[in-house]
Amino acid sequence: MLIENMKMAFSAIRANKMRSFLTMLGIIIGIGSVISIVSIGDTMRSMFEGLYREIGVTQAYLFIGYWVDDVRQSDYFTLDEMERVKEVFGDQIAYIDSNAYTSADAVSGRTTVKFGFTGIDYNYQDVQPVNMVYGRYLNEGDVLGRRKNVVMDTTSTMNLFGVENAVGKTFRTTIYGTTEEYTVVGIYRKQLNPFQAMMMGANTEGGEAYLPYTILTWPNDYFYALRIFARDENTMDEFYNHVKAFVAKNKGRQPEDFRLNSAKDEMGQMDSIMGGLATAVGGIAAISLLVGGIGIMNIMLVSVTERTREIGIRKSLGARTKDIMIQFLTESAILSACGGVVGILLGGGLVVVGGALLGVQAIVRPGVVVLAVGFSAMVGIFFGIYPASKAAKKDPIEALRYE
Repeated sequence: MLIENMKMAFSAIRANKMRSFLTMLGIIIGIGSVISIVSIGDTMRSMFEGLYREIGVTQAYLFIGYWVDDVRQSDYFTLDEMERVKEVFGDQIAYIDSNAYTSADAVSGRTTVKFGFTGIDYNYQDVQPVNMVYGRYLNEGDVLGRRKNVVMDTTSTMNLFGVENAVGKTFRTTIYGTTEEYTVVGIYRKQLNPFQAMMMGANTEGGEAYLPYTILTWPNDYFYALRIFARDENTMDEFYNHVKAFVAKNKGRQPEDFRLNSAKDEMGQMDSIMGGLATAVGGIAAISLLVGGIGIMNIMLVSVTERTREIGIRKSLGARTKDIMIQFLTESAILSACGGVVGILLGGGLVVVGGALLGVQAIVRPGVVVLAVGFSAMVGIFFGIYPASKAAKKDPIEALRYE
């Protein structure tokens, strides 16, 4: 019986192609919008997750809170204090440095390029791996000896030297008022999609380079923040609370006087924002499903009126009230489900094409697709109940007399 009802439903839809398409249009727009918005939200979440994976999920910065009024010089950090933290929490720390950074002009011949110099320790590659293509990474000797060696990416070498393989080449730069010559010892290649490049502020005209943090942080200097990478992502919250309590105790402060800005917290906040936006916009888009459902109800009422004699004939041949009702409910559900399928293909296709153009992997979850098809069918059933009930209750004698 179900197969027979489905055949009749498809026959009725084919008989009125344009009317059926216009009826489905509301469902197509609604489902397509919902699929697009949910998929865009999932894709954005995945991209942000990938972005934070790039910068290190266990990474955090510890510094005195901006809300503290009586900030003292001792509230900042020294290299001795950093080493003390490393000793106490050594098994739980994957990496720690002074978060040193400066920008300055790099000069090679007649070429001058604005560079951003990040101070790192020799084991920074353990937590932030890079694809070395020429030369070597900074080593322990570079850091301890405060050698004027740098590692930079291929874009930076092209901007400064005009070639990718610039190992052994030198440039001049002025750091903290002292002009000295630096040597390129290694070159790596960045592999970022356009979204990551945009969010991470990839510098396509300037330059970026790593140098020993000891060049930017002197033993007797104070620096603002500790940059720490926890070893275990699963216990990082507990670990960072212990670090904050330890630092606060040594400085005669309360733990709440220090701020811990972690990549995990930022990722959670971003995920919450994206989820809220997707829910809000998806809710607005879902209104079109209501409009589409009303359109289905309207067209089914017209269909019931047009097929009054058909209903009368079926009833006179023994069709029961529930048979008539199931017939029209099936037609309504199929009409809506077909609109849902078209909407899914349209919405999902737009997301996939858009992702391909942006160079990112679009995410269309199968569960969302199944839910969308099922929901569109339920919309058709819900809004088809009244027309189907009206058709089922028709008196067969009166229906046969209908012209």
